[in-house]
Amino acid sequence: MPPSVEDHHRLLRAWQLAVLRFAVTRSESDRVNVTALAAELDRLGGQRSGEDSLHFFRRTSSHLCAAICGQRQDAEATLDRFCKQIDEPRLQLAFAAAVGLARSKPARSKPQPKRDPNLFRGLPARPPAPL
Repeated sequence: MPPSVEDHHRLLRAWQLAVLRFAVTRSESDRVNVTALAAELDRLGGQRSGEDSLHFFRRTSSHLCAAICGQRQDAEATLDRFCKQIDEPRLQLAFAAAVGLARSKPARSKPQPKRDPNLFRGLPARPPAPL
């Protein structure tokens, strides 16, 4: 039975979380976990043989881990590009904080209801409540 779109989405989220965990811990076991999830994503991406096989997630994982460790000259651009591709806002902010990217989430402003100056006109004034 082929994996569903939901399964792919769940695995992609697990990979993103694994990259976040590696960004926080920088441990070799977390790097191996990122690589294993990337290999699984590549395997599900297509059944090709030998040199034709796709290695997008493994290659991306390798670049991300190297950028997180500061081993790439274009580390900030690589991390920024990955961060922008994360569609979950909380995960995006957590990753940006973990790798030291300056990300400011624009404050959402609620539309203020218009105040009608005549709203309470005609109502009797109440005396102040005793404390």
